[in-house]
Amino acid sequence: MTKFLAFDLGAESGRAVVGHLEDNRLRLEEIHRFPNGPVRVLGSLHWDVLRLWTEIKQGLALAAQAYGPALTAIGLDTWGVDFGLLAADDSLLGNPYHYRDSRTEGLMDKVFQIVPRPAIYERTGIQFLPINSLYQLFAMVRTGSSTLACTRTFLNMPDLFNFWLTGRQASEFTIATTSQCYDPWVGDWAGDMLDKLGIPAHIFAEIIQPGTVLDSLLTSVAEETGAPAIPVIASAGHDTASAVAAVPAAGADYIYLSSGTWSLMGVELDEPLINEQSLAYDFTNEGGVGGTFRFLKNIMGLWLVQECRREWARSGESFSYDELSRMAAEAPAFGSLISLKDTRFLPPGDMPGRIRAFCRETGQSPPETKGQIIRCTLESLALEYRWVAERLGELVDQPLSTIHIFGGGSQNRLLNQFAADATGRRVVAGPVEATAIGNILVQALGLGHIASLAEGRALVRRSFALETYKPRDPAAWDEAYQRYLALNKQVAGS
Repeated sequence: MTKFLAFDLGAESGRAVVGHLEDNRLRLEEIHRFPNGPVRVLGSLHWDVLRLWTEIKQGLALAAQAYGPALTAIGLDTWGVDFGLLAADDSLLGNPYHYRDSRTEGLMDKVFQIVPRPAIYERTGIQFLPINSLYQLFAMVRTGSSTLACTRTFLNMPDLFNFWLTGRQASEFTIATTSQCYDPWVGDWAGDMLDKLGIPAHIFAEIIQPGTVLDSLLTSVAEETGAPAIPVIASAGHDTASAVAAVPAAGADYIYLSSGTWSLMGVELDEPLINEQSLAYDFTNEGGVGGTFRFLKNIMGLWLVQECRREWARSGESFSYDELSRMAAEAPAFGSLISLKDTRFLPPGDMPGRIRAFCRETGQSPPETKGQIIRCTLESLALEYRWVAERLGELVDQPLSTIHIFGGGSQNRLLNQFAADATGRRVVAGPVEATAIGNILVQALGLGHIASLAEGRALVRRSFALETYKPRDPAAWDEAYQRYLALNKQVAGS
């Protein structure tokens, strides 16, 4: 029996999971879970990074208590784009900013005045989002940040924690690509582009591939937690890259959809797909396992439902996600729709109020009940899935008959069915814990316990239950899709 320890840190929560590889199957055991979220300080949003580090050590201690020397390796993944900055003495220069902080609002146009939008896309192949590391760093340049001036090393979030675990500073490939500072054509940082923007290129660390053995656990961390000095593997540091590694697909004619706070929908390619059409559709080329690229679209995802739930909880009404889905299922179909391309839905706040306001502004009857609001968001999300699926088929020029939905959002059966209905494709849901599974698979690949990603995916199919959804009522969804496209045009023209 082989036991891998995976740390998976998402925007809402983190957990430590032990993967037991035995009898040609993988079994997961969650041993520690902890909340995560932004902390507002003087009007800015940050991550409470030292608390997260404490939780990581707690998870390590619990794993050591349970399994001690039987632990084989450690791997860690997090969300993308955010980072820590280190001084010359390797101390952390302040709390890392949260990607939803307002400091990047309106900055993309300022960047494009220096380096045009097409030139940035040609160099990086990354979708344009104000949360990207590139614009966060440019915000510091614009304000003359003393922190940036003192920086010796830039590390994305998983790389920062890996440094604290091992003492080695390196940038793992999959997380590096999310920054929009990486050039896939040369396989290194886009130094001349960064220089034009005043971002010091020398702060970026060596890039390594997922599966690289970083080093053994630091003696100080091992002694504090009681853990053995086991190897720390640079897993696929970006949580979506880890999740995609666990897609239980046997062929190539599929779309993957990582469903959670964000919905990340795309295909795996052997090389980046960067052309005028992919730029026009704003698709991204992020690093994958085994030198692949995840050609995908970032979609706002279940963030809308999460924020509605938080807003209602603030007013004293608490609902589980299952309760919200049940209310949505009972609401009338296609009462109103929203465009997920409207940036008003990106920051935290009164999401139910914003949804109603959008509907009023676009000539629709605003949803009144909680069930109507959630149904509006889920149907709109499924229609955005259709738009992305159609564009993917066009861009890669091949049939894509199945959508594999995985991650926490794959538990939302109503959304899974809507995805099948809206896209007219078969949907296979699961595994829920795809990110932790992919993290473990990359560790196993790095240490030679499995020979290939295809072997790892076969292991997933043997080990975890999957659920299949078939499309229904195509005519009703076709009509709703035309309404959705019209709303997108209104947003684009506003």
